Amino acid sequence: MKNIPSLFLSQAYRDCWDDYNRSLKLKKFPRWDYVILTASNEQQAEGFRKQLEERKSFLPKHTKFVAIPDRDGQRVGSGGATLEVLKYLRSQEESFEKLRVLVIHSGGDSKRVPQYSALGKLFSPVPHKLPNGRNSTLFDEFMICMSSVPSRIREGMVLLSGDVLLLFNPLQIDYNNVGAAAISFKEHVETGKNHGVYLNGENGNVKCCLQKKSVEVLRSVGAVNDSDCVDIDTGALIFSTEMMESLYSLIATPEDYDRHVNAKTRLSLYADFLYPLAEDSTLEEFYKEKPEGEFCPELTAARERVWKVLRPYRMKLLRLAPAKFIHFGTTREILGLMNGGVDEYKDLGWSRIVGSSIKGDTAGYNSVLSSRSTIGEGCYLEVSYVHRNSKIGYHCVLSYIEVSDREIPDNVVLHGLKQRDGSFVVRIFGIGDNPKENKLFGRDLDELEQKLGVRLWENSAHSLWEANLYAEADNIQDGVDAALNLYRIVNDESAADIEQWRNAEKKSLCSGFNAADPDAIIAWNRRMEDLVAMDEITKAIRHKVPAQKLQKRTTLTKIQKEWLKKRLDKSDFGERMRLHYYLGVVLEDENEIQECFHIIQAEMLEATVKSLSYNENARIVTDRHTVNLPLRVNWGGGWSDTPPYCNENGGTVLNVAILLNGKKPVEVTLERIDELKIVFDSRDMDVHGEFDTIEPLQATGDPFDPFALQKACLLACGIIPQKGYKLEDILRRLGGGFVMHSEVTDVPKGSGLGTSSILSAACVKAVFEFTGIDFTEEDLYAHVLAMEQIMSTGGGWQDQVGGATPGLKYISSMPGLKQEIKVTHVELPESARKELDERFVLIYTGQRRLARNLLRDVVGRYVGNEPDSLYALEEIQKTAALMRFELERGNVDGFAKLLDYHWELSKKVDAGSSNTLIEQIFSSIEEMIDGRLVCGAGGGGFLQVILKKGITREDVEKRLNEVFMDSLVGVADCKLVW
Repeated sequence: MKNIPSLFLSQAYRDCWDDYNRSLKLKKFPRWDYVILTASNEQQAEGFRKQLEERKSFLPKHTKFVAIPDRDGQRVGSGGATLEVLKYLRSQEESFEKLRVLVIHSGGDSKRVPQYSALGKLFSPVPHKLPNGRNSTLFDEFMICMSSVPSRIREGMVLLSGDVLLLFNPLQIDYNNVGAAAISFKEHVETGKNHGVYLNGENGNVKCCLQKKSVEVLRSVGAVNDSDCVDIDTGALIFSTEMMESLYSLIATPEDYDRHVNAKTRLSLYADFLYPLAEDSTLEEFYKEKPEGEFCPELTAARERVWKVLRPYRMKLLRLAPAKFIHFGTTREILGLMNGGVDEYKDLGWSRIVGSSIKGDTAGYNSVLSSRSTIGEGCYLEVSYVHRNSKIGYHCVLSYIEVSDREIPDNVVLHGLKQRDGSFVVRIFGIGDNPKENKLFGRDLDELEQKLGVRLWENSAHSLWEANLYAEADNIQDGVDAALNLYRIVNDESAADIEQWRNAEKKSLCSGFNAADPDAIIAWNRRMEDLVAMDEITKAIRHKVPAQKLQKRTTLTKIQKEWLKKRLDKSDFGERMRLHYYLGVVLEDENEIQECFHIIQAEMLEATVKSLSYNENARIVTDRHTVNLPLRVNWGGGWSDTPPYCNENGGTVLNVAILLNGKKPVEVTLERIDELKIVFDSRDMDVHGEFDTIEPLQATGDPFDPFALQKACLLACGIIPQKGYKLEDILRRLGGGFVMHSEVTDVPKGSGLGTSSILSAACVKAVFEFTGIDFTEEDLYAHVLAMEQIMSTGGGWQDQVGGATPGLKYISSMPGLKQEIKVTHVELPESARKELDERFVLIYTGQRRLARNLLRDVVGRYVGNEPDSLYALEEIQKTAALMRFELERGNVDGFAKLLDYHWELSKKVDAGSSNTLIEQIFSSIEEMIDGRLVCGAGGGGFLQVILKKGITREDVEKRLNEVFMDSLVGVADCKLVW
């Protein structure tokens, strides 16, 4: 059953998001005039300003964003900080009237979560990717959730606590701009005892403010209802402009300002400004209320003045429901949120993994976890990178850190912090440690100080927060090592290097926070965003996530380009080509995709050329020699022979040689001539070329060269060396010049019958025989493969095998850059041969295959890990093997069914293999055939079918003539060559 309150809040959040976007775009939309962040000191305020600057394009431009530090860098209390805000506003405006002001009190040191001290808990991560794709922080959530509030108040000041996220529907706010209002939710009493609780009066005003009272006390005063819930103090308040004026009167003169805003008086927003607003409050009890600082005469005098100006006002209690109160108070709370608690907010889009490249159960925010590292249960990575060979223990928090080849113990926080002087401090402490106390990993620090004979503190405040424990380092890895050394020292481990720690310059959690470089923190966050995006690509490649599913980007950053260069340098062939392809898809950059195909071609060529050598023993042995070869039809496994698929998976193909019009249509003739030159003559192409120097013959790779095939043949066969030599000397040794005639007769272009590759095979065979070079079938196939790579055609190896020798061939290769082809001549029962001769029919479509970028599309779908393509390519190989099995046992019907299945798989590999005409041809003879498949890549050329028993070629020819009349569509004169 759906969680109704959660769904309600989800809808409320979407409404707030819409209002947030309206505040960005609509000039007259109600928005905050000021958003003011309070900070503990100027360093923290500077960090806030830099974070605001980082977000300026996502913030309402008509709202003024301000960060105000505590006076003179001394803690003046949340009440003093509120007065500082009023002082600033009055310096900017003549009056508070008609102003809508949002104040977020965020000036704490975040002692309980030191990893957030430097930039403040306000900018700590929230496990949520915003609808605009940005990783969220508390500040971002505040801005979104509070974007609907200005329309609910005419004027006034809303104050929030910077470590509490409130999720509620702002439409429930009913405030009449009188006095003050406190926003409250119902929370269990066990939560309420650790916070403030309001006791509601009969008239809807707050009767009493109870700060951190025990459960017994809360029950005794009637603050707990029958469901064991209380009205919790969320830290969210609304002050009217009149009340703002009254508070400002406390600091109207310099003397008054000095009396109320200082480190000694240290007024509290919640203890000093709210208490007088409660109905049951008395001045006598007000004097006793626990202060934010210490009791002193100055505080007593200040409270008397506060009572005088605020007592006339009352505070309305605004109970909102449903609502959520999320406190980011301690590291343990955050770890609990990231390891299960976050599931409660999944309807809001919250997740354990946000903007991270992480596989598995580890929680992460803007982080990378190498799949070759090991990590224990219950860990949380925050703006961190865990490299391969790292071992992370159980229940760890890694924050702003990079770990390589290190072992991190269980139950620790490891936090990296760059200092303004360029050094690094890596702080390590226990998940359960409270820096306000005097323990580290459960060990008493006074005892540790005495044992080590060093001074850990420079003052009397003996707490973990102030202890000088953390060694400075020149880089992050040295900082990690120093932190791990400290862990060993505290835990009395034998591997600890105490002297190294003693001699190092050390900082405390406090001093490290004060010396932090906010620019470096922001830059690290950006860096991790960049690296996450790149690591996601490599993981997508490894886990076969389709490239098309990745988020599009416009360009690569400098960091990403550096990452890519390093990654490419150490990548193997498969990852290298896919990195370029995936980037081409992600960036929509054709150059990257072309680089992918260039790598495929280059790798294939390099692997092939290594085995080539110049043959100095070749001699012309006859004046004239002719080779004629048949064509082929592919029955199973087509595309599995194509690089890079065959290089990574091996290939399996079943094909058979055919005669067309009773002939072997591929012909190559070599003829000796007296002149020391080489002549190429291609009758069907109508081109003629003569060469008396060697350099033009060695120039290959131009796809528009009309003699690319002939040149590649001479290079592959070793007749012409790849470099150097003189053509005259070579031909004199051979015994003369020669003419190479090549021709494919009566075969339409784009037939799908393998003509170009079979012509290559005919050229190689003719050259070998003309020059007296001994060769085997395997030699022939290998040299044709080399030829194809020299020409950079990118095609597979099945065509040349199909036509080079007669009969049915089962052809396979194992994975590897250099493909070694194994050919098995399949023997069929005589009855099966006869049946195939009768039932096999070749049909011409009358159209040439369309000039599509076919090979690129098919290879791109494979390289890009498109699921349909990967599945079909694997199935296609299996189908070829099953076809062989059925034919060897004479089952032509079983073979026909597999041919039909293959046709469906072929369309998954390339949807362009079929078209309206092809489907119409197959449809017109549907009841006459048991199996169908296009020849070659399809899209035109020839089709092949297996007829039903009793159906003749003449029957098919008649049907096609009836449907297509005088077109070129018809049955071809074809004979299988056994």
